[in-house]
Amino acid sequence: MKILEIHNIKKKFDDVEILKGISFSMEKGQTLSILGSSGSGKTTLLRCLNFLEIPDEGTITVNGDVLFFANTVDLRDENVRKNRRHFGMVFQQFNLFPQYTALENVVLAPKLEAKSKGEIVEIEEKGRELLRKMGLEDRMNNYPHQLSGGQQQRVAIARALALQPDILCFDEPTSALDPELTGEVLKVIKELANQHTTMIIVTHEIGFAKEVSDEIIFMDGGVIAEQGTPEQVIDNPSNERTKQFLANYLK
Repeated sequence: MKILEIHNIKKKFDDVEILKGISFSMEKGQTLSILGSSGSGKTTLLRCLNFLEIPDEGTITVNGDVLFFANTVDLRDENVRKNRRHFGMVFQQFNLFPQYTALENVVLAPKLEAKSKGEIVEIEEKGRELLRKMGLEDRMNNYPHQLSGGQQQRVAIARALALQPDILCFDEPTSALDPELTGEVLKVIKELANQHTTMIIVTHEIGFAKEVSDEIIFMDGGVIAEQGTPEQVIDNPSNERTKQFLANYLK
């Protein structure tokens, strides 16, 4: 069974159609990278998957359960929150709470749903373990302003993993980082890929996408212009727009 099935997702803002019918599917444990120029619809697609935006048309199915079927699915707040639990989102700008430590940022959301002191203890230990995996064992009690950009992004990744999502989504996870800090975040994502974490990564890091991805989608003008393995899309693209995009980025 496919872990994720997306069919004919459309989204417009006012009269501007941003997504013009996006369809794809993923197997559990796959890493999918989405490439494309600014304005091609990549971030809007991720926001639709996370229900930060509501699609105008289409279906979203996770593990065989239909989360969204335009105009028929109950989109009251409690159902939207439930649907979001399937997707962990790592944003460009980290979005950490400045008044909380690294550990507090990671465990905040799970603790809100805890029903006993025992669960809280368990959540906090899991948060510590996630931060250790991120290489932040000595930074758990630091506040965001005491962390580098790369460290903040690793805290954000741990926070997304703490809710045990089916699919981890990254929206340009290194775009707000200095080049010297980019490598430490990409290393963490690569390790997650090696552990067969199911991931969707919107990125401009072409070489990295080629290295970690099972499949790559190239978006252009709100549609999927090309889709296939890294070897197909990056090494041997068939679409002229894909060729032009790669030529610009691989100069």
